[in-house]
Amino acid sequence: MILQRLSIHNFKNISEAQLEFSPKINCLLGNNGMGKSNLLDAIYYLSFCKSFSGAQDSMLMRRGEEFCLVQAGYNRRGVEEELSLGLSKGKRKSLKRKGKEYTRLSEHIGSFPLVMVSPQDIDLIRGASDERRRFMDMVISQSNHRYLDELIRYNRGLEHRNKLLRDGVVDHSLYLSIEMTLERAADYIYNVRLQWIERLTEIFNKYYHAIAGDDETVALSYRSSLSQPGVTMQSLLDEARRHDEIVKHTSVGIHRDDIEMLLADMPVRRTGSQGQCKTYTIALRLAQYEFLREASGMSPLLLLDDIFDKLDATRVERIMEVVARPMFGQIFITDTNRKHLDEIMRRTGGDYRMWEVTDGIFSAINI
Repeated sequence: MILQRLSIHNFKNISEAQLEFSPKINCLLGNNGMGKSNLLDAIYYLSFCKSFSGAQDSMLMRRGEEFCLVQAGYNRRGVEEELSLGLSKGKRKSLKRKGKEYTRLSEHIGSFPLVMVSPQDIDLIRGASDERRRFMDMVISQSNHRYLDELIRYNRGLEHRNKLLRDGVVDHSLYLSIEMTLERAADYIYNVRLQWIERLTEIFNKYYHAIAGDDETVALSYRSSLSQPGVTMQSLLDEARRHDEIVKHTSVGIHRDDIEMLLADMPVRRTGSQGQCKTYTIALRLAQYEFLREASGMSPLLLLDDIFDKLDATRVERIMEVVARPMFGQIFITDTNRKHLDEIMRRTGGDYRMWEVTDGIFSAINI
């Protein structure tokens, strides 16, 4: 899949931008805070209908403006596609594909696969478990629409059950239908997550060693209360019901699952250096890329935001070798150092383009 052109109006600090891209390497050069990452976020927004940063939609409109609009033209599986996503104050967001508006934004997820590597990825290691669950759910949902439907069903059931708990309802018959829905959805989600983590671990190890060498051992492990023999979602809810009535929320279930991330058999968040943690997250994202490429039959867009910071020269060199491989399709990369960008373009050869970014303005650089 190739992003051919992008039009931006009033997105974050970008007042107006019209860009046409190379099918291979696109480089954004500039100091911090100029708008490089904002352009990547606009591309991300078109694939996921939300900001990578987690900012609310109202925060995405340029200060003082009443609307923002991001439009793009793609070549997807050899077919020309158009996407348009608009925001206006006081109105719901509108996503159109080929001029036709989606009725459910969830139907769009996975259609335009994308992987973004960002400094914020450190939250996957050092953040709370909900960061790692979001990572799982975001990757799997792009390749499995039933998973996304079951996840939505589970979360709705969870909201209903929590409302009963908050309202002090003790009639257990009122919980039964909700808990049956939760159990069916949880069983499917658990089994898909378990299979996914096994496949991702295999790919992840390959990329970690390609960047860090063979001296370090890493592992991923899926942690779920449903992994205990004989345990079901219903049995967990039954056991926790009295406790849940006291604390007023559902304390057990797959919404508490986690991924354990290990380095040399120890949690990487405790033992990993800055460089090791950054290598870990980059390898995770590259594994995500390969997984989605296999699952979708398309090369996702690869967005690399400031990936060389806090890495030694050897790891930088190895990352450049990895992303220069033909399997990585169209790449968008930001940096404050042109040396890295020139080196990647030299390695990959072929078509590439570069822009200087200053205060949300993109100026093409003749190479």
